Amino acid sequence: MSRRRQIYEGKAKILYEGPEPGTLIQYFKDDATAFNAQKKGTIQGKGVINNRISEYVFTRLNHIGVPNHFIRRLNMREQLVRQVEIIPIEVVVRNVAAGSISKRLGIPEGDMLPHTLIEYCYKDDALGDPLVAEEHIRCFGWAGHDEMQDIADMAIRVNDFLCGMFAAINIRLIDFKLEFGRIWDGDFSRVILADEISPDGCRLWDMATGEKLDKDRFRRDLGGEEEAYQEVARRLGLLQDDNGPSEVFDLSKHRKLRGK
Repeated sequence: MSRRRQIYEGKAKILYEGPEPGTLIQYFKDDATAFNAQKKGTIQGKGVINNRISEYVFTRLNHIGVPNHFIRRLNMREQLVRQVEIIPIEVVVRNVAAGSISKRLGIPEGDMLPHTLIEYCYKDDALGDPLVAEEHIRCFGWAGHDEMQDIADMAIRVNDFLCGMFAAINIRLIDFKLEFGRIWDGDFSRVILADEISPDGCRLWDMATGEKLDKDRFRRDLGGEEEAYQEVARRLGLLQDDNGPSEVFDLSKHRKLRGK
């Protein structure tokens, strides 16, 4: 497909004008960032893997009635999506304490939460994506009451589905982030799931070993980022293994290199 006008470039993706009104082409980059882009790098092949994983997840979510922006994958790094008006809120769904919540509240990483927790962050890199309450979201008009109910309901449904999907391949879903957007029909709008779902925005731990299979390997300088992303795709059946079933994912060589 010929390159079209660029609409937006983010940390992990580029959006181009789509072939039809109301569509966009979403291009997945290999760029990796952490800590609001204070740390930057590259994970070779990440964009290809994330494109495939996100396609797989969004297609399956569509099958269970979760509306989303995905239309179809175009090639190794691009997919066609519906153009939405992004709601400037990151929705963080937590099942196990990890990352920022452990730092903020002193909860040991790995502790199961009493129940699934939904947090909201205002999407603004300059402000560090601050944590906000639903009252802030309604007060400043980022989303209405009914929209927030729809977002919370979809977030819980997505979490239930993903927990089961990953558990079936011996991966524990620790937490993940979602983004939502509005699509319009005249004067009326509805909220649908947007952006991507991939190891970039999910914490995924191997159930047997506890190994991290996500971007925390980049954030924490653990090494093995490419292998971790590939392992998630392999377990989902998205990578063909010509040599038969792979052995259990093992990052011992990276621990040895780091003296751990």
